[in-house]
Amino acid sequence: MFKSGDIVKVLVPNVINRGYDYRLNENADIGAFVRVTVMNRQYVGVIVGSGDSGLDESKIKSIIEVCNMGKMSGADIDWIYKMSDWTLMAPGGVLRLILNVPEAFNPPKFEQLYTFNFDTTAKMTDARQNVADAFSSNDNEAMSVNDIMNIAHVSNAVVKTMIKAGVLCPSDAREITDTSFNHKYFDTGSVVLNDEQQSAADTIANALGENSFSVHLLDGITGSGKTQVYFDSVLRAYNAGKSVLLMMPEIALTAQFMDRFKKRFGAPPVVWHSNLTSARRRNIWRGVARGDIRIVVGTRSALFLPWQNLGLIVVDEEHDTSYKQEDMGNYHARDMAILRAKIAGFPVVLASATPSLETMHNVAQGKYRRLRLTSRFGGAQMPKIETIDMRNSRPESYKVGEEEKSGNLSQQLCSEIASTLAEHKQIMLFINRRGFAPIVQCKKCGWVAGCPDCSASYNYHKHINKLVCHMCGRMEPVPTLCPQCKNTVSMRGAGLEKIEEEIAAKFPNARTALVSSDTIMSREALERIVHKMENGEIDIIIGTQILAKGHHFPNLTLVGVVDADMGLFGTDFRAGEHTFQQLFQVAGRAGRGEFPGRVLLQTFQPEHPVIRAICAGDRDEFMASDMESRRAAQMPPFGQLIAVIVEANKESVLKKYCAELSRVAPALNGGKIMGPIAAQMYQIRNWYRMRFLVSGNSRANLQPIVSAWINKVKQPANVRIKIDVNPQNFM
Repeated sequence: MFKSGDIVKVLVPNVINRGYDYRLNENADIGAFVRVTVMNRQYVGVIVGSGDSGLDESKIKSIIEVCNMGKMSGADIDWIYKMSDWTLMAPGGVLRLILNVPEAFNPPKFEQLYTFNFDTTAKMTDARQNVADAFSSNDNEAMSVNDIMNIAHVSNAVVKTMIKAGVLCPSDAREITDTSFNHKYFDTGSVVLNDEQQSAADTIANALGENSFSVHLLDGITGSGKTQVYFDSVLRAYNAGKSVLLMMPEIALTAQFMDRFKKRFGAPPVVWHSNLTSARRRNIWRGVARGDIRIVVGTRSALFLPWQNLGLIVVDEEHDTSYKQEDMGNYHARDMAILRAKIAGFPVVLASATPSLETMHNVAQGKYRRLRLTSRFGGAQMPKIETIDMRNSRPESYKVGEEEKSGNLSQQLCSEIASTLAEHKQIMLFINRRGFAPIVQCKKCGWVAGCPDCSASYNYHKHINKLVCHMCGRMEPVPTLCPQCKNTVSMRGAGLEKIEEEIAAKFPNARTALVSSDTIMSREALERIVHKMENGEIDIIIGTQILAKGHHFPNLTLVGVVDADMGLFGTDFRAGEHTFQQLFQVAGRAGRGEFPGRVLLQTFQPEHPVIRAICAGDRDEFMASDMESRRAAQMPPFGQLIAVIVEANKESVLKKYCAELSRVAPALNGGKIMGPIAAQMYQIRNWYRMRFLVSGNSRANLQPIVSAWINKVKQPANVRIKIDVNPQNFM
C-alpha cells in the first residue's frame, strides 16, 4: 500500500508510454485506477509500481484522484507488460484495450428516495392508501419513485402529487445501478452428457480443482456436443466463486448458443461486443470491475474487461482467424488469453472441430492436453461428402426475363436440390464471396472498375445496385458504358447474390434467404434467420462463412459448396489449412438431426490434397502432411514470422523511409529480414503500403531485434508502422 505523498508510476492508456511518475494525494495500492493529466489532457491510468523516473520531486505532478472502481491484480499488470513484450505494442497501448470505456469512470447518477409522512392530514384516496400500505409493509424504508409505483401499483402522477403535498418526504439519494445483468445461474438438469463427454468434462473439472494453469483442447467433430462439455466447466468454475469468459469468434454467430445457454443455466449470459450502446458498455464494464458480473460471452475484446478473480477462459472455434486483431494493435486473442491464464494460474479450454496447426503442435509437444469427442451427439451420422468435377459438368444457363445468363450450379447439384426440395428438407449453398459479381469489366478494351482510393477492384452489389469497395467501403453508381471506349460493361465472376438469382430462376417456388455481412448487420437479424430455418420457413439458405460455424439445423440435409477451390491458391502459407477448416465446418452443417446429410463440392481440382482429405474424412492425415510441409519450410509453428508494415500518405516519403530501414537492417543468426516490397494491397484509403518480413527459427528471440532495428530510424510524422507478430494476413 502506497501512502499519500509517495511517488508512484502510473501507466496511462496511450500508444507511446511505459508509465509516468506522479505524487499520491491519498493512500492507494498497486492496480488502483487513478485520474491524471498528461500534456494537459486527462486520462484514467493504473498504478503499476513505485516511481522510477529520477525526476526532481518539484517537477512531479500530483494525481487528480483515486477512482472508486476496484483495482487490477498484480497478475493483470504483469500480463500487460508481457503482452507488450510479445506484440511490440507499448504497454500503454495494451492498457488502452482495457480502459476503452472512459464513461465507466464518469460520476455515478443518483435517484431521490422518499419516506411516507404518517402524520399527514392530507386526504387519503384509495391510491394514496395503497402507497401508505406499501411503506408500512416495508417498515417505512426509503423508496424511489419507481419502487413506489411498482409496489403500490400507482401512476407517476399520484406519486408526484403526494410529493408536492408533503405526503412523501425526501430522504437519502441512491446510486442508480443496472441490475439486469446480475443473473444467478444454476444447472437446470436439461442435458445429460454421454460417456465421452462426461470423461472430458471430468478431466477439465480436475484441472479447475487444482487452481493451476493448464490448456485443454476439446477436439470434437461437428455436432459432437463440445458446447455442453465446456458448459459443465463453466458451471463448476462459477459455483467455485470464479469469473468465466467464453470467447466467440463473432458475436453474430451465437443466436442458437444463447438459447442453449439459457436452457442449461436458467438465465441468459451477459454479452459483450463492439456494437453495444455506450450505456450498456459502461454498465457491463463496471459490473465486471465490481465482480457483480461473473460470466460473459464475448468477442476478442471481452478478454480486456477488468476481470475480478477470473478462473476459466473458453475459446470456442479456437482456429478462427477472427481472433486476430489488426486495427488497435496486432494481437491474437487466443494466444493472449493463454498468456493471461498462465500468469494468473487457471485453466483454458480451446474448442474446435478443426484445430489450428499451432494448437496441434502444442498438443504434440505435451503443452496442451487433447480431449477427443469422436461421435455426434444423439447418434446423428457424419454426412457423406462428394465432389462434382466441374471440368466435366458444365452448368446450365438460366433466363432472367428475356436475358440468358451463364449458370454456376452444375446439373448434378441442381438435381440434388430438386430432390431435397421434393422431400421437404432444407438446403445450404455456400459461396464465400459477397455481392453479385467481383469484377465489372469492359470485354472490348479490358477496362476494370477499380476503387480510386485502394488497389482493389469494385464489387457489384445488385441489391443496392452499387459498386462497392470491400477494402474501404466506398460506393459508386454502376456505369452504363465503359468510360474509355463507351462499350457496354459486363459482370464477371459470381457472388452469393448471383447464386440467389440463379436459384430464383431455376427453383421459383423455393423460399430463399441470403446470409452475409451485407444482409446480417446484428445478432438479432441472424436470430430471425435462424428461427425461420428452425421453423421450416426457408427452403434454401445461401451464404458466406457466417454460415460455416456453430449453427444447428436438424432438417438441413444437403450442403452445396459452389466454389470449393476459392481459397486454395492464395499467397498465404496457411491457405490449405484455412480452406480445409472452412469447408469442413460448412460440411458439418448437414445431417445433424435424424436424417442423413450429403455434401457436394463443386471443384476444378478434385485431386487436390485438401479436397481429397475432406471427402475421405482424413483430417488428421491432412494436418500431419501440412505440418511436415511447415517443418520443411520453417514456417510457424516451427519458425517465427514478424511482419513490419509501413504506411505513408505519400509514396516518396514511404520509399525513402523504407530504404533507410533497409540500410540499417541487422543481420540475423538463424533468420533474415526480407523486403521491402510493395504490399499485395498497395493502397488502402489513399495510404501507400510496403512490407518487411522478419523470419527466424522457433528459438529466435525476434522481438527485441525488431524493436531495436525500428528505433534506429526516426519515424516521420506522416508514416505509420504496424508490427504483426505471427501474421495471419499477408495483404
